[in-house]
Amino acid sequence: MTPLRQRMLEDMQLRGLAARTQESYLAAVRQLAIHYNTSPDLLTEEQLRQYFLYLRNDKHLAPNTTNVALNAVKFLFLHTLHRPWPLGDLVRPPKVRKLPVVLTPEEVWPLLAQVRRPPYRVCLSIIYACGLRLLEGVQLRVAQIDSARMQLHIQSAKGNKDRYVPLPPKALCLLRQHWRTHRNPIWLFPSPNASGDPQTSTAPMAESGLQKAFHHAVQEVGLTKPASVHTLRHSWATHLLEAGINLRVIQVWLGHSSLSTTARYTHLTRNAEHLALQALERLTAGLS
Repeated sequence: MTPLRQRMLEDMQLRGLAARTQESYLAAVRQLAIHYNTSPDLLTEEQLRQYFLYLRNDKHLAPNTTNVALNAVKFLFLHTLHRPWPLGDLVRPPKVRKLPVVLTPEEVWPLLAQVRRPPYRVCLSIIYACGLRLLEGVQLRVAQIDSARMQLHIQSAKGNKDRYVPLPPKALCLLRQHWRTHRNPIWLFPSPNASGDPQTSTAPMAESGLQKAFHHAVQEVGLTKPASVHTLRHSWATHLLEAGINLRVIQVWLGHSSLSTTARYTHLTRNAEHLALQALERLTAGLS
């Protein structure tokens, strides 16, 4: 690791950036260095400008990916090199606000049943049953289960926030049955170690394996929606809203800082649309 990379890593740690953010920023700065085959602190303003044009016009990166690269290099200049950021907001791509993909309950359970390996099937089922993010699911620990209150304690999640989410009785039963198959004292979904014994494993299962298992199941059931593991979380929130659960309660369970972030699920509920159409019919009943 170069001194500059080490210094940037330390600066990110001091400012409390999440581990995933640190990895993404370091990778983005490394790609910049590889592109020019030189240390990023030696680059000129014009080189930076041309690099972001390259990402947009030649690489055709998604706006969110470009934003990660932009924020990473900007962090390097402002906080590690202590130099003014030369590009201002010139290269920031516009925000794209897409509605998430949502599965119906009738689509979710056959899809999960198609996952052949039990650890993957159980983990994906818990992700849906509790509205978890991918990393929150694979890194679940035994100590996070509060069976007395029927809750999962999600710790140091996105934004370094903690929250409690409800743990349905059948989900708790499923977790207990699965734990008995390996009895790891720490992880609910341990990764087999070098000896192949999950009981003594010191690490959770890999995210990539879970993602591959999910995408394989999507293909097996012939689902045409562009679903990902995160789709299960979106679907959970939408199904709760359709069941009449208060939006504020769902916000807390999801761990959203802003209610407006959770409110996008109101655009996805079939019940809400149906009720709105009924209201419109009543409002226009006097039309001749």
